[in-house]
Amino acid sequence: MNTRNSPRCLLRLVAHGLFGWTLIAALSASAAVVTNVMVVDFAFNPASVTVNVNDQVKWSWNCNFQHSTTDSFWDSGLHNGTTFTYTNQFPSAGNFPYECSLHHFIGSVTVQGAVNLPPTVTITNPPNGAVLSAPATVVIMAAASDSDGSVTNVQFLQGAATLTNRTSVPYSVTVSNLAPGGYGFSAVASDNAGAKATNAISVSVVTPVAIVLSNPKRVSGTNFQFNYSANVGLRYAVQRSADLSAWNPLGTNTAASNPVAFVHTNATASPGFYRVGRLPNP
Repeated sequence: MNTRNSPRCLLRLVAHGLFGWTLIAALSASAAVVTNVMVVDFAFNPASVTVNVNDQVKWSWNCNFQHSTTDSFWDSGLHNGTTFTYTNQFPSAGNFPYECSLHHFIGSVTVQGAVNLPPTVTITNPPNGAVLSAPATVVIMAAASDSDGSVTNVQFLQGAATLTNRTSVPYSVTVSNLAPGGYGFSAVASDNAGAKATNAISVSVVTPVAIVLSNPKRVSGTNFQFNYSANVGLRYAVQRSADLSAWNPLGTNTAASNPVAFVHTNATASPGFYRVGRLPNP
């Protein structure tokens, strides 16, 4: 066939807005996916494809006329028939239209950038809704991770005010001398691609009441009960001793009322002493 007189279709990339773009004709070992496009007479099938960054598009000739993929970005040479293929890898995101320079039918390749998953962050101490005794000193601790990258920073805030930034574990900050009132704390984790995630908690600080034991009574042959004054939400430990020397723990609880009614089950009939102490803030 005389190629000079034959109808020819020049497949080329339309260069609008593509300054600096480089197309790689050689196959790359890192390409994960190859998308196929048929070059038929006067059409690309499919005319538009969507791929991810570093994926490849493979054009396969199935036509009677000679066609090429020649442009300033690539040159496949002139071919026809059903055996020739040409592959390009797309290393950058964007939309890349192309056309047959002779017949002007068009196609396009849309290259999607990799989706960055945000990090995760959780404040692990104190628990959300915790009640603390004033003046409160508490360590705010957080756990943060990123499934497709790395955590670069964890910012701690009290309300809208920044307390500190941590770039490595442990992610924590100590807050001291909190007066009675309500407080909000948050941790904001950032990853290496700029995505962020936030976890927030609220805590209450109360003035602790004096612990007073009252109303002792044996409610059954083995159960002994008494009340003690407490702040709802604070934690208390109860102990018993037979001689005011060695103290045995009976239980630890978070007060749900004031006063708290404590029952010592399986209490012996022998005399004993009880004491209640408020536990430190977490």
